[in-house]
Amino acid sequence: MKWRKLGIVYAPDGKEAWAQTHAMLPTPIILKSGILRIYCAMRDAKGVGRTGYVDLNPDNPLEVLGVSQRPVLDVGVPGTFDENGTIASCVIYVGDTLYMYYAGFELGAQIRYRILTGLATSTDGGTTFVKHAHTPVLERSPCELFFRCSSYVHWTGDRMRMWYIGGSEWTEINGKAMPVYDLKYLESKDGKVWGDTGLTSLSLQDDEHGFGRPCIIQRSENDYQLFFSIRKRSLGMYRLGYAESKNGLDWVRKDDQLGLDVSPSGFDSEAIMYAAPITIGDKTYLFYNGNDFGRDGFAVAERAE
Repeated sequence: MKWRKLGIVYAPDGKEAWAQTHAMLPTPIILKSGILRIYCAMRDAKGVGRTGYVDLNPDNPLEVLGVSQRPVLDVGVPGTFDENGTIASCVIYVGDTLYMYYAGFELGAQIRYRILTGLATSTDGGTTFVKHAHTPVLERSPCELFFRCSSYVHWTGDRMRMWYIGGSEWTEINGKAMPVYDLKYLESKDGKVWGDTGLTSLSLQDDEHGFGRPCIIQRSENDYQLFFSIRKRSLGMYRLGYAESKNGLDWVRKDDQLGLDVSPSGFDSEAIMYAAPITIGDKTYLFYNGNDFGRDGFAVAERAE
């Protein structure tokens, strides 16, 4: 694959208290109105993320048409799993209802944090979302104690298929505790009730200690593409990964075929992460973050071949 980087699309201007910096985890969807909407998390002055959106021209993804003036998904009440941040990782239509799967952050006392998956739904075209519950749809389980997050879901009509990040470990890198997690897989009939332990779909390699939000493209019944992020011990920064599968479960890593890496300088010179592809007509775009988890906003690349 070859990509042409088009540059940064959007970054908060700092005028809103809830959106001072960052535009993390860009999550694209074509709304039924035809608008290309990117859900992402902006941070306040304390670093707490809340999910908002940026509307783009689908014929020119560098043209911003509108930005949410308030969060579509705020943090939870004190003591809940999402009290310290909500970050959308997948938004899909189920009939006329939008399902948003999001990562909820909760700070820990003996560990740095826990991240679990919540669900919120919208019946007004994605302007507002209502949380399914104050509890996560992926709760902690014996085999996945601390991380069940960054979920990406396909609705096939009779079942939901979820790829997500799961794990129960921390490791120390350069004196700092860092999470360890694999790529997991689950299925559900309604998208609300899931199992407590996922099938390991992709395991870490020698230098890796974690993956970032997966995105799946199903090109045919037996042709799946996986775009994901990789946290490497030696780099201390994210890079992008790519894999292919015939069933969405057994993946063959082909990272070197993705063709998208850090730049010599600029906003993505140190890290590149959270790739989210979307095809519009005959063009395929990839939205992503750069240094410091999207400190400078989110960017887009166009597939060249």
